[in-house]
Amino acid sequence: MLAIVYEHPEWFKLLFAELERRGIAYERVDAARLLFGPDDTNLPTLAVNRMSPSAWKRGHGNGIFAVKDYLAHLEMNGVPVVNGGRAYEVEISKSRQLDLFRRESVGYPRARVINHASRAAEAAEGLTFPVVVKPNIGGSGAGITRFDSPGELAGATPDLGIDGTGLVQEFLPARGGSIVRVEILDGEFLYAIRIFPDLSSFNLCPADICRVEEDRPGGLSRGDFGVCPAESPVKKQLRIERADPPPEAIDGALRLAKAASLDVGGIEYLVNDRTGEICFYDINALSNFVTDAVNVVGFDPTARFVDYLERRIKCAR
Repeated sequence: MLAIVYEHPEWFKLLFAELERRGIAYERVDAARLLFGPDDTNLPTLAVNRMSPSAWKRGHGNGIFAVKDYLAHLEMNGVPVVNGGRAYEVEISKSRQLDLFRRESVGYPRARVINHASRAAEAAEGLTFPVVVKPNIGGSGAGITRFDSPGELAGATPDLGIDGTGLVQEFLPARGGSIVRVEILDGEFLYAIRIFPDLSSFNLCPADICRVEEDRPGGLSRGDFGVCPAESPVKKQLRIERADPPPEAIDGALRLAKAASLDVGGIEYLVNDRTGEICFYDINALSNFVTDAVNVVGFDPTARFVDYLERRIKCAR
């Protein structure tokens, strides 16, 4: 039996439908309502981790750390996991991602890690403004706040998220006003898309780009960003197109995916308009495939993902 560990049901309708179309037996494991123990006997043949780090913004933060333990439980009992414990640890720690960027010798925005908001201004010393403060556990742009000057940051108390840890990071000007997401599957380049942000949000989820308006007078202020709930009635469609990254960008993304033990996911980069350097800034173990993929990238990535899962299931038996 295949087990799909997930938190946001709307994001995986295409995956579930493709599994059902092919007659592949699977179990849906709700990451927000886990129950497991050391004496479990009915373990899956293969598990797929589709847990979202932005779950804490949807009231499912209880699943984030429990999934870490659940994946360890499965792996200790010999169950292979797609995007297993190692990949998930990288997914839920932007601090670890910084170390991978440096270790793999790729360009990345300078940043420092803090675990108390009072040290944000100190952490920004020597960095080029504007900077952003982002929670260590984010996802879909959750909780990212921009500061344009040291004075604006001084005295600020940015939300560092569910683990009380965050990054103070340079906000680089993206050449052409766009970023690129390189999708990786089974150690190979799958496709890339170019996203043109509208600069009012850091939410660049390609599967369902949207925004939640705050339920308060005045709506959103700068720094208040939604986290892509598919059920939101307020949608924001950004311009997305197929991209053809240069070989060095693909090579960097592949090396990062390997270093992160990523079976499937998206690696994001931009070209720093100040220097022309390719700078990676995010590793997404949970990277939802782009909406209307056939028209955007020319094929169905969900079908290819399920092809991969079928191969993994055969190897696991």
